[in-house]
Amino acid sequence: MTEMDTAGRHDRPFLMGFIGDAGTEAIIRDGLGSFVGFTVDLRRGSVRTAIAALRRQATPKILIVDIGEEKQPISALRELANVVEPDVSVLLVGTLDSADFYREVTRGLGVLEYLPRPLTREKIAREFGPVLMGQIPERDNGGRCVTVTGVRGGVGASTIATNLAWLFGVAMHRHTVLLDADLYRGMTDLMLDVAAGAGLCQALEMPERIDVLLLERAAVPAAERLHVLADRLDFMTELNCAPAATRALLGVLRHRYNFIVADVPFVPNRFSRDLLMEVHQRILVLEPTLASVRETLRLLEVPPGPLQKQRPVLVLNRVGRPGTLNRRQVEDALKNHVDLIIPDLPRQVGNAETLGEAAVAARGVFRNAMFELARQVDAVGMLDVGSGLSAGPTAGIGRRWLSFGRR
Repeated sequence: MTEMDTAGRHDRPFLMGFIGDAGTEAIIRDGLGSFVGFTVDLRRGSVRTAIAALRRQATPKILIVDIGEEKQPISALRELANVVEPDVSVLLVGTLDSADFYREVTRGLGVLEYLPRPLTREKIAREFGPVLMGQIPERDNGGRCVTVTGVRGGVGASTIATNLAWLFGVAMHRHTVLLDADLYRGMTDLMLDVAAGAGLCQALEMPERIDVLLLERAAVPAAERLHVLADRLDFMTELNCAPAATRALLGVLRHRYNFIVADVPFVPNRFSRDLLMEVHQRILVLEPTLASVRETLRLLEVPPGPLQKQRPVLVLNRVGRPGTLNRRQVEDALKNHVDLIIPDLPRQVGNAETLGEAAVAARGVFRNAMFELARQVDAVGMLDVGSGLSAGPTAGIGRRWLSFGRR
């Protein structure tokens, strides 16, 4: 039966669940009991039971599945997605209490909510109840935006931004744009051996003109799935960035690209400030010096944007350079742990930049560090199955489309 055949069916039950044990079933019934007006059809079974049953009968509008005993839950959920109707709202319960797994099933597969055991009546009512009442959260299907900011000039932020974008676009085969927000001294175009385009400044000053065609003309291809969006202003010209321009720009880019990596200088202008507030994740790059530590502390005081669920990722670059601090000294001064260490690699990185090549293309310490950074910004789950690359246990879990909830 095709998606078009099933989308308009009127015989679909409202709610169905497949729960592994009597205790969990009782908690779910009790938690949903206050939401009257429908039948709570809960059956004993697992995700495999749900797959078998829903091959033969209509998909409910809301499906609750227990994946607690499933050894390969992601694989099983993908199989489930192939037998249910695409607009089903899926709620999960299980035993694995892992932030990475939660992101995989909600952001990667489109599951509305996942609750690990132990469960309570109050937790079920609070997290599952709104879905039953039609309060389904808006799905965020656009590309993921990250900023890379050097806490001081010359700490290697542009190098990291450029190589991270290359990793996404070339190695992972994901449609990626590298946005150079330094409109006066940006270097990302030179690092990838392309010429900066034109049109970005105009778009920021006249956001009503921002559309896909304008940005596609302004973005310069550095590879098949990697574009560079940059522009240049002379030092005597001030950018008049309109108040709504950055949000409009990112909105269009997120529809066009899987990843937006923005190289954002630490300067007090509207474009930089708005980028730091509008993206999903910030990356701060520092060197092991007291001056870098001082500026990092200042940037950590910048309040998070509405899409940012955690503090900035801290990248300590050029570790091991003579006369600098060690990791422990930096962390003690910051009173915070450093998320990623990159050793001082002047020959590998410097030679690549001179040639207009990506240092991450060569196997070694720097490439491994960039893969770890991709994991830190929650990008590993977006790897293509066919990329031939491995970046940890979630590699190969694509996110080109959601498995559930495709409306």
